Amino acid sequence: MDGGSFSSFSILLFLAAIVAVYHHSAEAAMSKGSFEDNFSIMWSENHFTTSTDGQIWYLSLDNDTGCGFQTKQRYRFGWFSMKLKLVGGDSAGVVTAYYMCTENGAGPERDELDFEFLGNRTGQPYLIQTNVYKNGTGNREMRHMLWFDPTEDYHTYSILWNNHQIVFFVDRVPIRVFKNNDKPNNFFPNEKPMYLFSSVWNADDWATRGGLEKTNWKLAPFVSSYKDFSVDACQWEDPFPKCVSTTTKNWWDQYDAWHLSGDQKMDYAWVQRNLVIYDYCNDSERFPTLPEECSLSPWE
Repeated sequence: MDGGSFSSFSILLFLAAIVAVYHHSAEAAMSKGSFEDNFSIMWSENHFTTSTDGQIWYLSLDNDTGCGFQTKQRYRFGWFSMKLKLVGGDSAGVVTAYYMCTENGAGPERDELDFEFLGNRTGQPYLIQTNVYKNGTGNREMRHMLWFDPTEDYHTYSILWNNHQIVFFVDRVPIRVFKNNDKPNNFFPNEKPMYLFSSVWNADDWATRGGLEKTNWKLAPFVSSYKDFSVDACQWEDPFPKCVSTTTKNWWDQYDAWHLSGDQKMDYAWVQRNLVIYDYCNDSERFPTLPEECSLSPWE
């Protein structure tokens, strides 16, 4: 690494430390819930374990199968947050997914909000991919680097979802803003309630360097861990859910949550300058006519 690269990397680490300290107090106020209170195991219960106090949850992947869980409840709009520590070492081909979806499965009409953590060869950076689906259509990928090693400690990954915007946060730093245009459209998911899911699975056909790097099963099991799930949201209740329409009774659905704050805009600008690897809205080869939502400003 040359002197210029080292200097740039040092600046990134310094800024990361400032961001972590700045947001620590807000994180400390988040509420916690036990696994049994909030989640059900989707498959491979023998690949799921907990710490002795039940506060940390582990999902493992081997050459046989992965594992996943989902919330018992569905929600429409709110704040959703969890701390994750990702698979360490050589994790090429391994994907840890943390996402919201209207159904358990890749149905043709699903709405979905994705965090996907793409494994790597030892010494290479983890990439985080986000995506947004409405009525079964996604193709709205963004990829970011992270400003820390997500395998060394727990970090908080959150989604703010209201009728005006969807914001993906990492340690309270907004890394992606997906805006609504406040009229009927085919890109902003705002009509269907969603469960929250997480899983670890093998995707070595595409996840690392486009599928060139394959999963090294000699290193299995690959384990990701979770704790401190927090939700402040409108819980869907059939047949007459209270979240049918937008209200302003909750902080996540009030004016201040419809836009980034001044401090959030500064953090978001830093992310845009330093950490974005891919943005589908800048891919004119893939989209000669850019999707409608790409014209909406994240700053407004």
